[in-house]
Amino acid sequence: MAAAPRVLILTASYGWGHHRVAQVLAAAFRRAGAEASVVDHFREVVHPLFDSASRLVYYWILRNAPGLWGAAYWLGDQIPTTSRLLLGVNRLGVRKLGQLLEATHPDLVVTVHATPAAALCELRRTGRSQIPHATVFTDFVAHTQWIFEEVDQYFVPAAEIVNDLAARGIPQERVAVSGLPVGEEFTRPLDKAAARLALGLSPRGPVLLLMGGGQGSLGGLETAVRALLGVDRPFQALVVAGRGERFADRLRQLCRGREGQFRVFGYTESVHQFMAAADLLVTKAGGVTLAEAMAADLPMVCFGSLPGQEARNERFATRAGIALLARSPADLLEAIFRPFDDPPVLKSLRDNIRRVRRPRAAEAVVEALLGRPARIAKIAS
Repeated sequence: MAAAPRVLILTASYGWGHHRVAQVLAAAFRRAGAEASVVDHFREVVHPLFDSASRLVYYWILRNAPGLWGAAYWLGDQIPTTSRLLLGVNRLGVRKLGQLLEATHPDLVVTVHATPAAALCELRRTGRSQIPHATVFTDFVAHTQWIFEEVDQYFVPAAEIVNDLAARGIPQERVAVSGLPVGEEFTRPLDKAAARLALGLSPRGPVLLLMGGGQGSLGGLETAVRALLGVDRPFQALVVAGRGERFADRLRQLCRGREGQFRVFGYTESVHQFMAAADLLVTKAGGVTLAEAMAADLPMVCFGSLPGQEARNERFATRAGIALLARSPADLLEAIFRPFDDPPVLKSLRDNIRRVRRPRAAEAVVEALLGRPARIAKIAS
């Protein structure tokens, strides 16, 4: 019997999405019979102190000077990955990554973040690694710092990105439109009535799901809650505050006296159930959140997206017709209730979602790389 292929997945904890995609892919590889391990490049390869310090700076910028992050993201898109202007950032951890590869002997490396992809490509360029290398995009964006000649195979979430990569010199045969990987649970639709019952919601009236990503206090979640508190019409709201219990407590205080209408949660592993119960999602445009909502057939309103990759994701979502866009609290309320007041708008959003969604993206990646499918678990009867 042939040995199970060893797959190393390299990620980074900058935002929740990279880590989530890494875990989803690892689970799919294991279901296909591979040995899959996930390594956080900054924490486990570069240095844990560098990881902690750089994440503190990253989140401080997003909170206090988001425009600075937007400018840095734009600038990075203009600079080739071989440029000295990057000051060696794209070579962080190269030596230790080489040591890790020598110690673990993976048959395949999958990167879901640009920096470990750059380090692995540097090893390939200098003849220190010939291990097959695939990159899975975690946003609906073709950003220059993700693009390297040395990557053997790209997996992208949307067809438009194939053309963007081709324009930057990546042959189309090295790019597969897989979709953006989401959890296996999203391949199994949940009954809306059952999901509402499980969450203690009334079966009547629209249910709004408000999310702000893993770090819920970033973006416009609190602004959205405040705007909806002033609305005098029937609806129920599920508010997911993410990690950070103090922020969740602040939202609970804000909704005090309206607990029957506004249910506030901290971080949850039950996103699939929440999305199944909802009629509309209000969210900033994180790549994984968009992919999960599409897999759940859930129309969206994008609000409070951060500059950089989220702004680019937002552009994709609105151009694809899977989301409405709101820039201000007044715009937000109009966008939230327009699909309920104008049913053709809701139908158009759902039709477009069904046209572009790819809920089995993780399985598509695994089958393309291993030549064998990842088994989908059946629901227990």
